[in-house]
Parts: sequence; structure tokens; C-alpha cells
Amino acid sequence: MKIIKRDGHMVDYCPEKIESAIMKANLEVEEEDQASGTQIRNIIKYIEGLGKKRMLVEDIQDIIERKLMSIGKYELAKRYITYRYTRELVRKSNTTDLAIKELIDGENEYWNTENSNKNAKVVTTQRDYLAGITSTDITRRFLLPEDIVRAHDDGIIHFHDADYFAQNALHNCDLIDLEDMLQNGTNINGVMIEKPHRFLTAMTIATQLITAVNSSQYGGCTITLTHLAPFVRLSYEKYLDKYKKRKFDKATCEKYAKEDLAREIKDGVQTFQYQINSMTTTNGQAPFLSVCMYLGETEEYKEELAMIIEEVLRQRTEGMKNERGVYITPAFPKLLYVLEEDNIHADSKYYYLTKLAAECTAKRMVPDYISEKVMKSLKIDKNGNGNCYPCMGCRSFLTPYVDESGKPKYYGRFNQGVVTINLVDVALTSDKDKDLFWQVFDERLELCHRALQIRHKRLSKATSDVAPILWQHGALARLKKGESIHDLLHHGYSTISLGYAGLYECVKFMTGHSHTDNGNGKEFGLEVMRHLNEACNKWKEAEDIDYSVYGTPIESTTYKFAKALRERFGVIKGITDRDYITNSYHVPVFEEIDAFTKLKLESEFQNLSPGGAISYIETPNLTNNLEAVLEVIKFIYDNIMYAELNTKSDYCHECGYTGEILIDENLEWYCPECGNRAHDKLNVARRTCGYIGANFWNKGRTQEIKERVIHIDNKDAE
Repeated sequence: MKIIKRDGHMVDYCPEKIESAIMKANLEVEEEDQASGTQIRNIIKYIEGLGKKRMLVEDIQDIIERKLMSIGKYELAKRYITYRYTRELVRKSNTTDLAIKELIDGENEYWNTENSNKNAKVVTTQRDYLAGITSTDITRRFLLPEDIVRAHDDGIIHFHDADYFAQNALHNCDLIDLEDMLQNGTNINGVMIEKPHRFLTAMTIATQLITAVNSSQYGGCTITLTHLAPFVRLSYEKYLDKYKKRKFDKATCEKYAKEDLAREIKDGVQTFQYQINSMTTTNGQAPFLSVCMYLGETEEYKEELAMIIEEVLRQRTEGMKNERGVYITPAFPKLLYVLEEDNIHADSKYYYLTKLAAECTAKRMVPDYISEKVMKSLKIDKNGNGNCYPCMGCRSFLTPYVDESGKPKYYGRFNQGVVTINLVDVALTSDKDKDLFWQVFDERLELCHRALQIRHKRLSKATSDVAPILWQHGALARLKKGESIHDLLHHGYSTISLGYAGLYECVKFMTGHSHTDNGNGKEFGLEVMRHLNEACNKWKEAEDIDYSVYGTPIESTTYKFAKALRERFGVIKGITDRDYITNSYHVPVFEEIDAFTKLKLESEFQNLSPGGAISYIETPNLTNNLEAVLEVIKFIYDNIMYAELNTKSDYCHECGYTGEILIDENLEWYCPECGNRAHDKLNVARRTCGYIGANFWNKGRTQEIKERVIHIDNKDAE
């Protein structure tokens, strides 16, 4: 007989362990309450007589308790139960203690590679991770039911961000209402911040606000440059007034004022870049920030906005100097460039900005591109109007919302959290039986639903006092002290995300085809996506909570899911034989497909992922072929809502090589010029899950990066 332990591993049955456990409980009671040797052997014989090939260790313990009570050993049974509970506490505590020790000693693989933008050796990051280990322990033991914990451990679902869940006030990601805070004033740590009167001051305050907001939640956040554009005009008016007072003629006043303004915009953008990349949040990293550049958000300040966008793109193309003084690709902020009629055609007024964006993408991997045309066709509000707005962080999108005045509202809204279903596990559990597949699918969806309800209910206990910068001072709301945030969790104001992973492997196993194959493979994949949406719509209708399907950006979890699948189902060629599974609906990284076919195909799946999605293509170095970049950009505008180009921009400090740092067969990074393999002497930037990572990755993600095929042929890029 095999015994299935709590962590899922199987061991040989050992009757001596049963005898030892009961004897230890015997020592805690009076002699007349003790079980005799014969009685203990009878319990063991009963268990063995069941004739089972496998038993859960918990089931054996339950049988022992019942048998002790059936022979009148009630006090002994009570002691055994206490012993069992104490052992459980010790077991979990020891696991937590070990994780903490391994983290401090730099030996914990999970925490060392949990986030490619966090360095687990740095004390600020370690402090966040120490809190995270404690939070995870509390979450597992007290806050989640046992079946959800077991499903999480088995890789059936993933309960995201358990390392922050112990605090009921923390949520996932935001669109920061920077306009409200800058125009109406705000408060940081009890200090009143009044409306700034010039652009440079506004940019400086913005970085402080972003850092404060990012420290009050755990996901990504986004601002728009549109909210900073009015301060460009204020600065210009100040300069103009200065020269008017000197009695210069109108033309001279305007000339000098524009020159001064250009310098201030340059200084303001530089200050913003320095601040965002040098400041550290309570999460132990630079603010996880995206910056939206959308000309269509304003008519009044469009010219000022264009000036800011131009300077941001120029400075980002240059890059930032690292500690050795070399210009490299920074991870943050992520840039989001909205494509629209005013900037997409060669004769468009702002096409020069799109050309700058293409140059920046070729060299620094950002900006990413949002198609106003496609997004407005998908994001239809209750008034029947199309909407365009940025994602929160790397890919989490809100659903359309109209406020009481009938106007669409995006900024000041947020996401409550994520639970992800492992679609590959659903497929393998059903063993290609289609009827069983949908049955298992629904069971797993309900498991996710309950886990999401737990997230929602925990967050609903929060009041505005827990994070004043968010709820009282304008980032998300202007609630009164002590006021509940409960209402902001309903009516579509915020979203809560049902994530999914491994659509490709799921479809491949069930149909024998990739979801890129027209016919059974693709149609089955779309059917799976529609089913996810149907579940969310049903929950939303019943609870007035905006459940939304989300293409999860799993980083370390792609490795965890892959290992769990292999442990449960063994090695299945093409399904579980890699150390990663495919993110969301993406075409697998190893599948040969051209850029335009990939983007067009994925747009159909992106449409069914309203809570968040992003598509990408892998490219060679395109710095000398901007026409290829512009061709892709124009294709994005016409065909897909949100996409990015993964270019290469690495650096070796040993020999000065600039290009692509490679990965060998042992998944080790090396310089192709000099062979340098020292991580501290290599700057490597790769798109990880929609955002750029620059601190190396776990084994599974590294294998995934190594196996990525190029979607634009090298000959086409020359």
C-alpha cells in the first residue's frame, strides 16, 4: 500500500509509524485510558484489511481517531487529535522557518527567481519577501479552505499574491487618477501637496505620488501623460510673462519662452525617469509603472501633450546609464503608445511621434502599442459608445464604465485580484474525453470562483483609513475617514480577474492540433475561451461583481505548473515535456509562424480576454530597419487591440559587446563575443510577461526564452 502525504508525494505504508503515534499519545493519559498493544495492532489490521492500494495520510489519521473512540478510549483520542494538530502546526511552522532561512542565506530558488525585476539579495527586497513568507503561511493556514490550498499546491489553480493576502486592504492594480491629485491637491504621510504651478514641479510630485500609490498595493499601476500636459502650458505662460515684463516684442517673447519651455520639459522628463528608476517602494523594487501616451485623450492640451511624448521617447531611446556608466534598457516605466488617425499615416500630423516610437521600440523594446480603432470596437459601454484607455500595469484591462453623469470613467479604478485556472490540467484530467472535459472544467471554474469570492470578501472589509493615498486623497477615491470601500467593489467600478494559462497545451492534448490550426484546434480553443466568459458573466449577473477573463502573465508560475503537471501525469510529448507551459492564449514560442499571421490569429483570442491580454512578436535587431517596425505598427492599428515587439538590446561588460546575449544548452547565459557568463557583468533585458525583466529568470522561464522563434525573418529585417 502507498500513502499519499500532504504535499502530494507517495511513500510506502509503514505500520510502525501508526504504532509510534498512538504510543506517544498513550504517554499523555492515565494508564486506564491507554490503548493496549493488542488494541493498537487491531487498529493496524483494520487499516490493512481495507485492501486499498493508496490512502491519504489524513484518512488514516481519521480512522485511528474513530477506532480509539469506538473502544472507549475517549481521552486517548482527544490526546491523539491534539498530537495530530500540534504536528501539523510544527510541520507548517518548520516549512515557513526553512523558507525564511533559505531566503536569508540566498538558497531559496523560488524567491531568488520569483520576480525578474527584484534582487532577493538586497535587504529591502528581503524585507518584502520575509513579510511575504509570513503572509503566505497565514493565508494557507487560516484564510483559505483546505481544498483551495491543495488545488493551489497541486498546480490545478494558482491563488495569486498569497504573500500579500494576509492584509485585507491590499489589491492588485490601478489606473491612477493623477489629474485629481495634481489639480485638486493631495496628501502624502500627512503632508498636504497643493496644485503645482509648473511642469517640472508636477513631474517631481507625480513620481512621489506614484511611489506612494505603488507601495499601497501589489500590482502594476498606470498614469497618463495627458494629466501632466496642462502644467506645460502653465510653465509656458510663466516664461512668456517673464519676457513680456522685459519689454521684448511678441515674437521674441514667444521665441525665448519656447526655448525655456523645451529645457524645462527635458529636465522634467529626465527627473521623472531618474526618480521612477531610483526610488524603491515597500515592495522592494522600483514602482511597477506604465505610462500612457494617448493624443486622443485631449483636444485642449494636445500640443503640450505631444511635446511631452516626444521628449519621453527621445530620452527612453537613449536609455539610462547603469552603475558602470553604460546606457542600457531600463525595465520601467513601461510605455504605452496609442495608435490613432492623428499619428498612424505618413501624412498624419503626429506621424513624427510614431516614427520616434518605432525607433525607441527597435532599440529599447518599448513602447507597446494600443490600437484606438480596434479597442473602440471592443470596449463598448452601456451608452453604446466605444472606449479607449490604457491597461493597468502590463496587461490588466478594466471593463467600460459610465459614471453618474453619463461620462466614461477609467482613471481612479482598479482590479481586486486574480485566481488562475490551469487549462492543461483540465485537459489531462479528462484524458481526451470531451464530456468529462467540460465537467472537470466547470468544477475547476467553481473552485476559482470560490477563491475569487474569498479575495473579494476580504478586500470588502477595508476602510479608507488603511491606505489614505488611495481611498481618501484622490488616487482612486475621495472617501471620508473610516468610510468603507465596499461600494467601489461592485457595479462594474472595479474588476476581479479569472486568469487562465496553457490554452495551447490544452487544445493540443484534446484535439491533436494547435489552436493556430484552422478547424478543430482553433474552434476548440475559442470554445474554451467563450466558456470562461460565460462563467464570468454568470457570476457577475448574480453578484454585481465585475468578474473578467484575464490572460495571466505568469512568470514563476509557468515553471510551477509545468512541474506539477509532470508529477501528476508524467512526461507527455509536446504537453508536459518542457519546464514551462504557454502563457494565456499565446501561440507557443517554439511554433514557426510569421508576425502578421500570429497577430491576426491572436486577435481573435484577445477579443475573448476582456480582463487583460497582450500579444507580441519576436524580432531580430531592427535598429537599422525602422520600416519593418513601422509596418508591424500599422498592422497592429488595423488588426489587434494591444501588442508589442520583443527586440534585443543586451550588453557585456567584459568586452563591450552590444547585441543579443545567448543561452546555452544548460540554460546558462553567455556573451557570444567573449564567452562571459558572470551575471553581474551582463546586462540582459527580455520581455517576460508583458513587462521587461532584467534580473534573470528561473529555469522554466529561461527555457521558454531560449526556445522563442523569430517571427520576422532575418532577411526581411536586413
